[in-house]
Parts: sequence; C-alpha cells; structure tokens
Amino acid sequence: MDKKFGNNFTTGSIPRQLLIFSLPILLGNLITTGYSIINAGWVGNLLGGTSVGAVAVVFPVMMLLIALISGGTTASSILIARSYGSNNNNMIQKVVNNSWTVGLVVVLLVTLFGFLSSGCILRIMGTPAELLKQATSYLQISLLGFAFMYLSNLVVSILRGIGDTTTPMIFMILSTIVNAVLDPLLIAGIGPFPKLGLNGSAVASLISTALATISGLLYLKRKYRGLPINLKRLELDIKMIATIVKLGFPVFIQMSLISISTAFVVIFVNEFGAKAIAAYGVTSRIDTIAIMPATAVFMGISTLTAQNIGANKFERIKGIFKWGIMLNTAVILTISLLVVVFAGGIMKLFVNDQKIIDIGANYLAIVGSSYILFAISFVSNGIINGAGKTNITMLFSFFSLCVIRVPLAWVLSHTSLGLAGIWIVIAISYATTTMLSLAYYFSGRWSKHLDTRCESPERIPVIES
Repeated sequence: MDKKFGNNFTTGSIPRQLLIFSLPILLGNLITTGYSIINAGWVGNLLGGTSVGAVAVVFPVMMLLIALISGGTTASSILIARSYGSNNNNMIQKVVNNSWTVGLVVVLLVTLFGFLSSGCILRIMGTPAELLKQATSYLQISLLGFAFMYLSNLVVSILRGIGDTTTPMIFMILSTIVNAVLDPLLIAGIGPFPKLGLNGSAVASLISTALATISGLLYLKRKYRGLPINLKRLELDIKMIATIVKLGFPVFIQMSLISISTAFVVIFVNEFGAKAIAAYGVTSRIDTIAIMPATAVFMGISTLTAQNIGANKFERIKGIFKWGIMLNTAVILTISLLVVVFAGGIMKLFVNDQKIIDIGANYLAIVGSSYILFAISFVSNGIINGAGKTNITMLFSFFSLCVIRVPLAWVLSHTSLGLAGIWIVIAISYATTTMLSLAYYFSGRWSKHLDTRCESPERIPVIES
C-alpha cells in the first residue's frame, strides 16, 4: 500500500506517536467544551430560566444521539486503522463505502422518526407544559443538526483511522468559531439576522456543523483524490455492515449506560436539595474537563493498537500500554492533585454560594482523588477497543455502573454518609472498571481469535469475542 497518506503508527517512537495523535484531540475538545460553557451563558443571560430549562430537558435525548454517533463512527475508525496497518487499500475502501451507507440510513431513520415524534418523546419524559413548545422546536432543529453531526463525525473517524487528528481539529475550531459568531446574532436578532430566541442557538449549531461536514468532504475529495478514504460508491455488504454493527453497538450501549447512570445519580442527589444538585452540576463539568487528556490518549491508543494488529505487530502493543500508562498517569495525577488541593478555589470560579462550594469541594476531594483510576482504565480499555473487543468494555461499564454505582449510591445515600456516600461510590465504580479492565488486559484474551489477514477486499477483518 502507498504509505504517503496518513500516519503509519506501526513503526517508530510510540510516545511521540501518542502525542501527535492525542494533542489535537485534546485541544479541539477543550475549545468545544469552553464554548459550550459560553453558549450556556448566552442562553441564560439573553433568554432566561425557561430557555435554560428547555435545553436541560432536551439534553438527555441529544446525549443518546451522541452515543449513537460514537458507536457507528468508532467502529469505522477501528476497521480503517486495522486495514491501514495491514496495507490493504481495497479493504479501507470497502469500510469507507459501507460506513457511508450505514451513516446515511441511520441519519434518515433517526432524523425522520425524531422530528415527527419530538413532542411525544418530550411528553413521555414528563416535560412541564410551560417548556413543551419551546423544547419541541429546539429538539426538532437539533435533530436536523444530528444528520450533519453524524456525517461530520464519520469524516473525522475516517481521518483518525489513518492517523490524522490535526485536520479534524482544524475543522472543529472553524466550526466553533462560526457557532460562536452566529449564536448571539440569531438568538437576539442582531442586525439583519432574525430574532429566533432559543431556536437561534440550535440553528447556529446546525449551520456550523453543516459547514464542517461540507468542508470535510471537500477536503477528502481534494487532498486524497484517488485514494481509498474517499467515498467511491454506496455499498451494502451484509458481512461488512454486520461487523460495523458488532463493533459499534456496544459503544452505543456503553455511552447510553453512562447517561442513564448519571440520570440516576442526579435523582439521588436531588433528594438533598437544590444546592446539592447545583454543586453536582458544577463538579460534573470539572470532571468533564479533567477527563479530556485521558480521553484523547484513549483514542490514540485505540488507533495505534488497531494499526499494529493489522500489521501483525503485537509486540508493539506492550509499548503502547506502557507509554499510555506513563502519559496518562503523569497528566491526570497532576490534575488530580490540583483539584484536591484547590477544590474550594476551583468551585469559587463557578459559584459564590458557600454551601454549594463546600458540597462541591467535598465531592472533588473524594472523586478527584480517584481520577488516576479512570486514567489507567482508559489505557487498557483503549487497547481492548482497538482489538475490536468493544463488547468487553461495554460489559465492564454495565457492571461498574448498573451493578455497583447505581444500587450502592442509593444505599449509601440513605445512611449517615449522605451525599458523601454517593461521592464514595463514584470513586468505587472507577476502581471497579480499572480492576476489570486490567485483569482482562493482562489475561491476554483481548488478543485471542483476531483474524488480521486482509488479503483481499472480500476478506473482512473478523472480530470474535
């Protein structure tokens, strides 16, 4: 295969390759997260509490859609990386063609069903009557944006499969800038722009995501003209699509479990009053920022693992594990120490209510101390996912969240520990995932039954559990 396109991670310095892959992802995620905070400020300050409530009501639905996107596009990225590592252009092309078929089918079905049933979905969720109309229109526009969101993420997954994360970062930054400019203009109706209120925020996201999708497609067409990561035709290869679903569905379930378990934790925290849930809302945002470096390394490990499995270079995976642990431990341990030592000061950056600050500081002291645990599990899980065993990491999440976190959090929250019991259980669930993941990694079972031969377009990278 012509190695002039993409980044070949099957030779060379592993730590350098992890940094090259992971840093653009981290930077892009930091920018989009920072903007999401600013966007929340625009909605709250320009439109008030009702609009904030409408966004909050729609949020669980959007999280479910994001989980669906992650499932489909993660599968494509793993398969492309595997085929890239095994020097098979024909297989890359087959994965790309079928991934677009799956993506378009999912987009059409979900968008059509969701758009027509938005009001019904929100009523089933118990949306208050005063929020229903506003939330429905906001959700419908967001569902139109889902189509572009899925397709833009598919472009990103294709590029990540061949080791390119810098280009997706550039598209992400440009999309965020467009969103940032359009948001206040469309919400408030500044100048020639119509005043759309909350819908303006959804329209701004729709436009910026559409531009990112179109830019990505044009980039692929021009930069990789004649190369296999461009869509040549829509294919409906049942075996390939089955492989994509087999890889992607567990990722979807895993992310859905995270959302569902979070919803239960919110219910438990709600019992302790408005200030408790306000503190949890702030600390959850801090958790999201703290976890970003580990997430970026996780993605890098998955791609490096998949490429090296495709190249049948299993000996390099030990190095990927070692350097992944070293990088994640160094970064996340630093973050953990800062969060624990300066917990109160960090909370004061978000709120000025001393009661909320005290609750949040207690959370950060307990949960922040356990950040290193998920940092370690992200390394071993990255290798397991890169090997195509996404169903295994899904089972880890199910046990950690549904068997440990939710039931135990309910029990301990009703003891003398109160809120602290919930925080302790979150740390315990991190430890559970880490122990399960490390045990599976060191057992070597992730490397069993892997068919790395991709000698022809008809041979699909079979992934067995």
